[in-house]
Amino acid sequence: MSRRSGILEFAVLGLLRESPMHGYELRKRLNTSLGVFRAFSYGTLYPCLKTLVANGWLIEEPGNTHDDALAAPLAGRRAKIVYRLTAEGKEHFEELLSQTGPDAYEDEHFAARFAFFGQTSRDVRMRVLEGRRSRLEERLEKMRASLARTRERLDDYTLELQRHGMESVEREVRWLNELIESERAGRDLKGSASGGSAQQDTINGSTGGLPRPGDTSRTDTPDDTAT
Repeated sequence: MSRRSGILEFAVLGLLRESPMHGYELRKRLNTSLGVFRAFSYGTLYPCLKTLVANGWLIEEPGNTHDDALAAPLAGRRAKIVYRLTAEGKEHFEELLSQTGPDAYEDEHFAARFAFFGQTSRDVRMRVLEGRRSRLEERLEKMRASLARTRERLDDYTLELQRHGMESVEREVRWLNELIESERAGRDLKGSASGGSAQQDTINGSTGGLPRPGDTSRTDTPDDTAT
């Protein structure tokens, strides 16, 4: 399983733990609530769903809303398929939530993990946050060393771009310090974990993670029946 598909499976299981959803509703939530998936397609989502069903972590059910009941006879199409998390799927997701290895600190993995911090135990949150901070501090040290070596050979615009990158990492380190301090003090963030936090710009700028509230990019409406 590739790193990208692993992140997607994790996010799908996490969203379906909240409630069953149609494929299109899932894709919309992934687009708007989890910015790392803003550009992915149905050609990526449906194979992932089929894999999760085959593993016994999801089940497919026919849609049971009034609109779904009317859709088939009026449009000549099957009712939408609803995906529901199984008990085995919930157990697997909880196992994934407990993992704190190096992958949890990488840019895309961290953004997805952070989106589900509301479902994650405090000790695991602490290990992930501290691991992410350590990873960024290492990155920052390398960026500073590289800039010191090459400063004389860079034009003003390239130099400014490198400074901007360093400032983005420094902002996230400061933000992580604040989160870690809050966790140690036993304070929880207010609001939905998958809806973002007061530091949306920090995650957007340095990790490509959670979007700003109200981001509704990609409003296309493809066929959301089972394929």
